[in-house]
Amino acid sequence: MTQLHDLRLRLLVQQESERIATTQPTELDLSVVQARSLCWLALLAEAHEDQATDAERRGDLEQAMGWFADAMRLRDVIHVVSSIEIPLPAATTAEDHDDESDQSLAA
Repeated sequence: MTQLHDLRLRLLVQQESERIATTQPTELDLSVVQARSLCWLALLAEAHEDQATDAERRGDLEQAMGWFADAMRLRDVIHVVSSIEIPLPAATTAEDHDDESDQSLAA
């Protein structure tokens, strides 16, 4: 079940990144979006872990388990988002430029 959830999440993220790339190809750097998303996800996961610790200290184990489960789901999302390979725009541009140079030399 966990593998199915991971695959579904990965597919959803990839579909969304493709949608963003096709609707705003020149205005958006997907690597920047990925990095910012990872920063916010990490902060959210940390906040959820803090809430779980606080609830545990208060003796509310049910609430603590809920916060902890949310934090673990966020960690799963962080893993999926960080594993998606997004080509850096500079690398793509350099490769395109090299291809053009090779073509001009051949002509």
